[in-house]
Amino acid sequence: MEREVAEALTRLATHGVDIRFICGNRDFLVGDDYCRLSGMQALEEPWRFKEYGIEAVLMHGDTLCTDDISYQRFRRKARDPEWQRRMLSYPVWIRKSLARLARWRSKLHTGRTGQMIMDVNEKAVADCFREHDIRRIIHGHTHRRAIHDIEIDNRHCQRVVLGDWHSEGSAVRVDEAGIAMMTIARDAEGRIELRLHETAAPLAGQA
Repeated sequence: MEREVAEALTRLATHGVDIRFICGNRDFLVGDDYCRLSGMQALEEPWRFKEYGIEAVLMHGDTLCTDDISYQRFRRKARDPEWQRRMLSYPVWIRKSLARLARWRSKLHTGRTGQMIMDVNEKAVADCFREHDIRRIIHGHTHRRAIHDIEIDNRHCQRVVLGDWHSEGSAVRVDEAGIAMMTIARDAEGRIELRLHETAAPLAGQA
């Protein structure tokens, strides 16, 4: 499966699509070799960008969920280079077994942990806006699709949250019209189409 995904991404890249990658809570072992094989560029998060006059910070979002103590312990371990080196030294069948176990434990944790604990921490969000001196943050992880208009230090800011990919896909479009939340779905004939879900309001005080 991973080779098929890499081949599909490479075909996309050959058509001029710029593919960039930020790892999440399950694909932290994706390395430079796989990125090269897939024709994509790995990004260090948080990644700051400016397109069409819109400046934002893009991040996975798990670092904002500081109330989820057990997940944060796992994250520190999984991002440790020595732990990753040890994991990659195991045979493939052991790694796949450990991955299945990790997915099972993740589902168990999600079912047992309160929704508020798994959501972002307001202070962590405010600190992130201040640290990067930014007014827009785009992230995933919580899967609670929404565009939040909030006030940080008397400034109008926005936190754009991507949804999950269970029954349909979730994407954010940035262009000359602004920021829009999009849904990726199939029509009655099975063709993939992009549908507008929600648009972000212009930031107050910004030209």
